[in-house]
This record gives sequence, C-alpha cells and structure tokens, in this order.
Amino acid sequence: MSVFADLHVHTTNSDGEMELSEVPEAARDAGVSVVAITDHDRLHPELPTPVTAFEGVTVVHGIELRVEPEDGERVDLLGYGVTPTPDLVDELDRIQADRKERGRKIIANVEESLGVDLGLEAREGLGRPHVARAVVDHPETDYDEPGDVFDDLIGNDGPCFVARDVTPFERGVELLQDACGLVGLAHPYRYDDPEEALKLTRYLDAVERYYPYGDEVDARPVERAIAEYDLIPTGGTDAHGHELGKAGLSKPEYRHFRSSVNL
Repeated sequence: MSVFADLHVHTTNSDGEMELSEVPEAARDAGVSVVAITDHDRLHPELPTPVTAFEGVTVVHGIELRVEPEDGERVDLLGYGVTPTPDLVDELDRIQADRKERGRKIIANVEESLGVDLGLEAREGLGRPHVARAVVDHPETDYDEPGDVFDDLIGNDGPCFVARDVTPFERGVELLQDACGLVGLAHPYRYDDPEEALKLTRYLDAVERYYPYGDEVDARPVERAIAEYDLIPTGGTDAHGHELGKAGLSKPEYRHFRSSVNL
C-alpha cells in the first residue's frame, strides 16, 4: 500500500533526530503528503495551529502521551489536531519536570556503570534514545547500536532504568479529548498484552492500525476493536530518524481520518 499520510513522527522536540524544518524533505523523499508530528509528552512550539501547510506538505499537530490505567500496563495515546488547553499545558509542564529529573538520574546511572562522562545534560524532551545514542557515540564504550544499550542498561528491566511518573489513563483521555480532534491508542501490538490494551479503545476515537512492527502480527484483534467500538484507523512509522512512509494511511483512509478529526 502506498502511504499518503504518516501519522506518527517524532522530532528533536522530543527524542527524534529530525528538526521540524527537515520534515518536508523527508516526506517528499518517501512520497508522503501528510505528516503528523507526535512528540512524546510535548507540543511542538513551531506548530501554532492544528494543521499547517509547510513547504508543500500538510503537517498535523499531534502528541503522544503515555498514560497508566488503574489496572494494567502503561500505554501510549496519540492525539491529533491539537489546540492547547491550559489544563493540558499544565500537565505537560509537570511531566517534563519529571522527565528532566528522571533523565538526570539515568545519565548518572549510566555514567557510573560505564565509567564515562557522556557529556549529556538533562533537559525537557530528553528521552532514553538520547542517552542510548550518546553511549554509542562515546569513544570509550563498546556499544554500536542503541538497541544494545537498551538491552543491557536502560531498558525497563535494566540496571540503569528509572521509572517516571505518568498521567492516569482517564485523566489523559480527558485532557486530550478536550484539546484534540481525535484520540487513539498507539501501536497496540507493542504491549505485553495487546488484547487488554485494545479493550481501552472503547473509551477512545481511534487505534493505530498500521505500524512497522518488524514481524507479522495477527491483525484480527485490532480489526475487531475497530468494528466493535467504531474506531478510526490511523497509522504511522513512529519515526525517530529521517525515514518516513514505512507505515501510514492511503489517500482514501486519510480523507476518512481528516473528516473525523475535523481538520
């Protein structure tokens, strides 16, 4: 399927490698006409409206927000067509303060474990991929791939991992629904219990139907959720680098998405 709209892309505003100014070229290289910027727990300061025409590419202002259900594992929500509300801004400020402190602790843990100075400072938007890339780039470490850093050090079960405080699920849904035109569940098959995660979509508008998992997945559970809860299918690359168009919506699917989000 030709990808017309890649609705899951990260920039340097969170843990991506692309500046916003680089997105149109990356989109054109991939033959993509629409990109949603969905930075982790942050709104992009250079996207003042829910949708923007940017160098011939349609850019949707979105956000990826991690939330925690009362019972169950943490999941990520994707909000599209953001018009910031004071309550959402306040919550994101709180999250970023926590992320900054968490980043400081992870950096200190990794530096102590490896006996190196990463030259990395905690800041808003800093995520574990930044730490992993700093380890790979350091001349005194033996790591060649960020994934290996996650496996050995900073993954959820790693010796240098530090948990972070996240928004409760119900509160996150409320905040995003007040600020966004559409709220959906991200990458359902990345969770330990996809079926349980998909049950949460009964409170949402959408679910990420297309995603580059790397392995074949059984699409029937997500298709059942779409039918049962009348969900809008979304999709995207979850790009942290410069390559777009690995997954997303066709042009007819994007028209359905756009009419639903009222962009």
